[in-house]
Amino acid sequence: QVQLVESGGGSVQAGGSLRLSCAASGYSNYCMGWFRQAPGKEREGVAVIGWEGSTAYADSVKGRFTISQDNAKNTLYLQMNSLKPEESAMYYCAAGPLGYCGIRWGRMFNYWGQGTQVTVSS
Repeated sequence: QVQLVESGGGSVQAGGSLRLSCAASGYSNYCMGWFRQAPGKEREGVAVIGWEGSTAYADSVKGRFTISQDNAKNTLYLQMNSLKPEESAMYYCAAGPLGYCGIRWGRMFNYWGQGTQVTVSS
């Protein structure tokens, strides 16, 4: 059974940075990803990373966000720089099949964390 626990969310001013972490257990050979959902909006994919390290990002975060994983520590990270107020949302860590390792395949991801709130003030 895969278990995912996010941490690192919080409040930051526009232009600031946060690093999210996701402690994972019970998994291997999965695609790992970060997704976010703001109140009243659909969930959107932010970034994904394959087991071998290939990455993909939403266009809106390219150049500002970096997804990485430490397989030895079973931890997934999302470094977020130059944050914008419209990026305030609940951020979720998820694990899914490698064959659906893309930001648009959230519905195929099997395991989800409880989420961590990110609030960006203007």
